[in-house]
Amino acid sequence: FKRTARKNPPSLPETMTTRFFPAYPWDKSSLKSMPVDLQQFEKLDAYALKVNVKNSVEELVKALLKQARTDLEKVRAIWMWICHHIEYDVVGYHNKSQLSSKPIDVLQTGKSICEGYAGLFEQMCSIAGIQCMKLSGYSKGYGYKMGQTFTGDSDHAWNAVYLDGRWHLLDSTWGSGAVDDSFTKFTFRYNEFYFLTHPALFINNHFPDNSNWQLLKPTLTLKDFENNMLHNSNFYMLGLLTAHPETAVIQTVNGKASVSVDCRSATLFTFKLKGTDEHGLMTLKKHGMKLDIYPQKTGSHKLQIFAKPSKASEDVYSCVLEYVVECKSVDKAMRFPKDLHQPVGPSWFTERQGFLRPSHPDPIIHTNDGRCSVTFTLGKDISVLASLHSDNSSLTEDMRRRHIMQIHRGNQIELKIHLPHAGSFVLKIYAKKKSDPGNYDYIFNYLITCLNTEVKWPAFPQSYSKWVEDYEILEPLSGLLPANRNVQFKLKMHGIAKVLVQAENTYPLTQSRGYWEGTCNTSGCREVFVMVHENANHSFYSHVLKYEIESQ
Repeated sequence: FKRTARKNPPSLPETMTTRFFPAYPWDKSSLKSMPVDLQQFEKLDAYALKVNVKNSVEELVKALLKQARTDLEKVRAIWMWICHHIEYDVVGYHNKSQLSSKPIDVLQTGKSICEGYAGLFEQMCSIAGIQCMKLSGYSKGYGYKMGQTFTGDSDHAWNAVYLDGRWHLLDSTWGSGAVDDSFTKFTFRYNEFYFLTHPALFINNHFPDNSNWQLLKPTLTLKDFENNMLHNSNFYMLGLLTAHPETAVIQTVNGKASVSVDCRSATLFTFKLKGTDEHGLMTLKKHGMKLDIYPQKTGSHKLQIFAKPSKASEDVYSCVLEYVVECKSVDKAMRFPKDLHQPVGPSWFTERQGFLRPSHPDPIIHTNDGRCSVTFTLGKDISVLASLHSDNSSLTEDMRRRHIMQIHRGNQIELKIHLPHAGSFVLKIYAKKKSDPGNYDYIFNYLITCLNTEVKWPAFPQSYSKWVEDYEILEPLSGLLPANRNVQFKLKMHGIAKVLVQAENTYPLTQSRGYWEGTCNTSGCREVFVMVHENANHSFYSHVLKYEIESQ
């Protein structure tokens, strides 16, 4: 919100002892500079919104003060009224000669630019007997470009009010709403953040002409202000605390840049680098997130980070941070599969979905021989589905699942993975309640990498619906058996009367100590089935497993 500046910035009134706020950075205890209970304001706020007096500023203040007793309540009523009744004058902003910032004109037209908001606020406070100053300075508002420098006249105006023996800051222009990107339309959207904002947060996007009005000890220099990350109000309103790095421009090192965010409570994050989330690896932490970015092109890229509270029902993420990533070299090895979904790896979020105590807390699993296994303790009543995805694989839907074998032991699940070839794979994990007839929901994924080009594991045997989830194959694990050989079988199954292996001939397995064991000869057939007899009195067999035989 640009404007022309007054040449002499207001100095602090001599009559009052100014108590500065403790040194920047913010102590993270509160977003406001004094204790404010918003619930206690509900009646007053509702009253202030309904007041409709346009003939004089004095009459308006008189009407507003009917419900306000303390100085804080008076300031609140004035603030609420202005934020909901004065709109930003986008036309006047572009054509200043037609524009009056006199309080009475602002009141009667119902629109102004920041100078008019701050002037009206100052006059209304003065009528209400509250000390108020109009301040001017630089702001990181509309039109701000990351990393830009500020020169010349100040471009914004706001206020300081004196309450409970010290000064407090507020910005009713930014409290009232926002203009669109083309600066042609204003939308009323009340923002509580700019009412009595803590000075250590206010300095993030307001730099007063007179540095005393930062109300901070020590004060920031203009250079600090220019270099510091812009945290918009969403950042603080969502309970985020800090972000690293603290500068807006990040240089990659060996093709990589890292960002992390700390927050108070469980928060979900997403990101976009040049509009996509393909070239990064984001992991959720209990109190924040970590993101590693690997741009696949050199040059400057815009990085945006979005967040939403974990409890939010709508799928609406707010932009909380913007960086510029300057990439000098590309790390081609860190090109991720298209199917990789952010965030990657397990987290508090997957715990909530019933996947506890993961054997692999990290997002990437490296395997040298193409085999790996992931275990979890599962919450109650959870059925799991897992599949393997890769950019250069022609795996069918069925084969994506058959390179993963589930083994259940009590409430533990093990996912055994045999990769069909070297490369990068996404292990996607889905789940649903066993009692739900519906579909499986996607929960999370891992990145599995294998550089060993010798790797070529066949799929696991195909299992049928009669294969119960706590059965287990000890051998043979490979779904592809050698031809003309005797093959040893060892299966862990319970609650059945007989097990047969059907090849060219039929081979019964014998039961000992919970395992069914025996040998089968693979000559003269192309597939082998394992069949079970659930009840000795029935002659009916059910297929539970199918193996293929290597072609001659």
